[in-house]
Amino acid sequence: MSATTETFATGMPVEIGKIERELKKLWEQGGEKMTRASLINLAVYSEAPDSLRANTRIIAQITEDHASRAIVIAADPSAKEDRVEAWISAHCHVSRAGRKQICSEQISFALAGSLAKLLPNIVFSHLDSDLPFYLWWQGEFHDPMDAQLWTWVDRLIYDSQPWCDFDAQMRLVQTAQEEANQRVVLCDLNWTRLVQIRLAIAQFFDAPAALEHLGSVQRVEITHTTGHRSTAVLLAGWLAAQLGWALVEGADETTLSFSDCAGEAIRVTLQETEGEPISRCSLHCGTTEFRVLHPRGADLLEVGTELDGTERTHQLMPASRNDPVSLMSEELMRGGPHRVYLRAVEAVRELL
Repeated sequence: MSATTETFATGMPVEIGKIERELKKLWEQGGEKMTRASLINLAVYSEAPDSLRANTRIIAQITEDHASRAIVIAADPSAKEDRVEAWISAHCHVSRAGRKQICSEQISFALAGSLAKLLPNIVFSHLDSDLPFYLWWQGEFHDPMDAQLWTWVDRLIYDSQPWCDFDAQMRLVQTAQEEANQRVVLCDLNWTRLVQIRLAIAQFFDAPAALEHLGSVQRVEITHTTGHRSTAVLLAGWLAAQLGWALVEGADETTLSFSDCAGEAIRVTLQETEGEPISRCSLHCGTTEFRVLHPRGADLLEVGTELDGTERTHQLMPASRNDPVSLMSEELMRGGPHRVYLRAVEAVRELL
């Protein structure tokens, strides 16, 4: 899509029972210049103040590359009065040919009081045909989980970074999986933040000559910014799961202890500093250091190898961005069941 973007209508109020009829009118008004496109159903649920406006801006950008029917839900379960309101709008982006506008439709809901429990009904009645259903749940999950909702979800997207109790939240997520007979794919944006750093670390060992170092990692240093300790722990969990390390008791806020398959100790140190979610990851294997740096605000990672303190290799690789649009766009481009993520979580779950 072109970078040229137009948002068609900021939101037209509609009656709940007339949404599909009004959407049809919306497309008829656009005539031949507007082409409706949809590859997925993407529902966004939030209980944060002013989330409807914020998420509409996010959806407008996401749909430049990921055409969808978006269902944006702002809920206030604690409201004293019951209320439900709905709006429709379209996000249109000029095609590369510059002739037609490719448009994704958005249906927005504000649910207040006990009507917040209408979430499953709201979602089910407005899904677009048989397209996959992705649910982006912002904030923490509630106990009990609504069994009716999860049977329809193909991919559940969430961000574990701000969770106060990871284990409790993960148990709720796994309950959702069980309710859906394990068909729900779990997509953690905190894991998505690590995509480019994991790729940079993995490429060190593409060469057969470097593979011997995988069994000789003695120390790992990870630097993270404030609030992203869980991101750093997930990165350590990925290394542990991939290399067969076992967690050893005695970990604290800054030092994690593992042992490899041969019983050798590996120490992972965590350091907090201002900057990117993960600004540095160094693997020390004897006199060799494999290092990935993400300078603050940079679009590229600095990836290098040192031997006895002398730089031997240096290259630049793409870096991840930490804004919601970039994270969601990255996640929506990736398929599969995310089994590596689940193994990483289990390797360090008691530390998260």
